[in-house]
Amino acid sequence: MTDHFEQLTKLGATSALPASPDAAVLEAVPNPHQDTDYLIRFTCPEFTTLCPVTGQPDFAHIVIDYAPDETIVESKSLKLFLGSFRNHAGFHEDCTLTIGKRLMEAIAPKWLRIGGYWYPRGGIPIDVFWQTGVLPEGLWVPDQGVQPYRGRG
Repeated sequence: MTDHFEQLTKLGATSALPASPDAAVLEAVPNPHQDTDYLIRFTCPEFTTLCPVTGQPDFAHIVIDYAPDETIVESKSLKLFLGSFRNHAGFHEDCTLTIGKRLMEAIAPKWLRIGGYWYPRGGIPIDVFWQTGVLPEGLWVPDQGVQPYRGRG
């Protein structure tokens, strides 16, 4: 199994933030429990990107849930990938689905769900949700735990 870890380029090394999401590399390692259906959750409460029209920063709370198959995503490469959006201009829908689709390409999980809970732009919060596949039978998936935006009211 250590042969798989030797192929990792981010973990254990100094890694600069990728210049863009396209330049970022998502790395995978073997799922140590391929015989068991289980859930992995990543939460990024301080996700940042740029509005493609105004160039102003946009902020989101991103929650990624997935049931792994043969591989799992290496978390440092995921953190660098998510950080690469910091100087990327993209609409909320594009950023959220790009993250989900890149994860699907990298690790081909049995099931994936992403929730992009975006803070208001122009007074309106935009939340974006996407999922793939069929949830494995009997797999417990907790609520993503992000409250709807309430403003100051």
